[in-house]
Amino acid sequence: MHHPQPHISTPASASFAAAAAFDFKPAKRRGSYNCGRCGLPKKGHVCHLNNSTNPTSISTPTSSPSAVTVENSSSASRPPHAPPVRQSYTHLRRALSFDDIETRADSPEHDLDDSDSPYPGTDLDPDNEMVSGGLPAGCLWEVLRRLPPAGLLAAASVCKGWRETTKRLWRAAEELRLMVPPRGQLRFIGSVLKKCPSLVRLSLKMESDVDATMLACIAFSCPNLESMEISTSNTAVNRITGDELGRFVADKRCLTSLKMEGCSNLGGFVLSSSSLSTLWLSDLYSLSKMVFNCPNLKEVSLEFSRQENDTTDLTTMVDAMGRSCPRLQNIHIVSVRLSHAVVLSLTAANLRGLRMLSLVLGSEITDASVAAIASSYSKLELLDLSGSSISDSGIGMICNVLPNTLSRLLLALCPNITSSGIQFATAQLPLLELMDCGMTVCDPDSQNSPCDESGDNELPNALNNKLHLMYQKLIIKHSRLKKLSLWGCSGLDALCLNCPELNDLNLNSCKNLHPERLLLQCPSLQNVHASGCQESLIGAIKSQVSDSMASLENQFQCKRLADGSKRVRAPDCLSQEASDDKKRRKVVEQQCKVLVD
Repeated sequence: MHHPQPHISTPASASFAAAAAFDFKPAKRRGSYNCGRCGLPKKGHVCHLNNSTNPTSISTPTSSPSAVTVENSSSASRPPHAPPVRQSYTHLRRALSFDDIETRADSPEHDLDDSDSPYPGTDLDPDNEMVSGGLPAGCLWEVLRRLPPAGLLAAASVCKGWRETTKRLWRAAEELRLMVPPRGQLRFIGSVLKKCPSLVRLSLKMESDVDATMLACIAFSCPNLESMEISTSNTAVNRITGDELGRFVADKRCLTSLKMEGCSNLGGFVLSSSSLSTLWLSDLYSLSKMVFNCPNLKEVSLEFSRQENDTTDLTTMVDAMGRSCPRLQNIHIVSVRLSHAVVLSLTAANLRGLRMLSLVLGSEITDASVAAIASSYSKLELLDLSGSSISDSGIGMICNVLPNTLSRLLLALCPNITSSGIQFATAQLPLLELMDCGMTVCDPDSQNSPCDESGDNELPNALNNKLHLMYQKLIIKHSRLKKLSLWGCSGLDALCLNCPELNDLNLNSCKNLHPERLLLQCPSLQNVHASGCQESLIGAIKSQVSDSMASLENQFQCKRLADGSKRVRAPDCLSQEASDDKKRRKVVEQQCKVLVD
């Protein structure tokens, strides 16, 4: 019977064992299927080593970050077994498992990607590799890369091959959209961002509070970040201050786009960046200072809270922004403190590249403001003055100056505009593709309805009859208009549309529109919004839309006989022209939807 012989370690034997460990190709290990003492397969095997025998381990420093450990076997003549190149996964926590936040927060700190492997940078070609089940790694790559982050985390726990593929996907990811849970958010964000060293675009939906610690974690984990978007839920609070945001923008030299919601605690900010080109901030409130040192800024969106006690000085802010950001092309400002003085400050900046201007909820913006805008910016492609006090005269100024450039005009919540102004705009703007006139032509009876509940403002029947005679009709004929919104126009009782390119029509809450006075000659319609309308009007819309679709379908299904005597319906199988088949399929696919709810 063979007994193990004691072995005395020497430097020569240690170096020979270490060299043998690197020269020999490691045998394929199957975890618990091999004996833990001698390394032989367990099936039909009786180990000849005693439990009391303690093999001598030798550790030698090498160029690798971790030392190599070699165990001596029972026979000196047998060459030593080389250790596996990769670590065994039997004693590691399951990789990429982020489903249980409490377990993750209480677990010890481990590298979830096993980056302390001897080959942390290995990235094999997925097309020349096979995973479990004989599935090509390239095919698995294409499937897994289309999964959301939660699905990718779950796929990592299927098997070792899937785990390796998900690790490569994380390392190659350039864009990440993630919903952050309410508990353990910092550890969650840190562990996920650690997996994505190549990340350049990050979008977070926060269900928990956001503070400076979160910004610091993002800044540390994403050194090459170019775009960041943070949106908050109804229960989350953004606690980031203006100074913290300014430091983050100044440190991220590659940042080009920043979008953030819930910025009510900024107080004031100074943003200095030579790379930032897009800035969106919402829920702003009572800012003491706003300084923009962003020479390459092209798009800015500032939405303020709708509180009357907001003390932000918009005139000074717009004046400073116009002087320090000469390349601005798109400006969007939402505030109840917008006024004619703010418009004058904006026009004095003389932004030659301005193409889109949106000043929303400025009730003090009048026709004089429109005249100032038209005289300074004659190349606007989008103009949004929703919530202003402009009238049909202001629309006339817009049409006289911007007939060759303006393609989108939004004038919702403008009570001084009538159907005549809307018709004039559609007739004088040939490039118009989108128009929003919601809540412009309103029923005076419905506006006085809240006062009628008190019983003090009851009108005589004669006056009521005069108000009903004030209903207006709208006739639009346009060859390029694609989207038209008339939501809340309860003052309309007749509508005639002849727009061959119109594909989206909003008639929500058009309560007084008569079905017999409705005419839709829009063969490209795809969606008609009719929530809050009368049942008879909804029926008339469906009838006209279906008739229009049927006429187009019949046009492609009828052919003449060989002698040209008369038109007969030809079956699809006898159709000879492929173009007709394509047109017929297109008509069938583009069925118009009438959306009521």
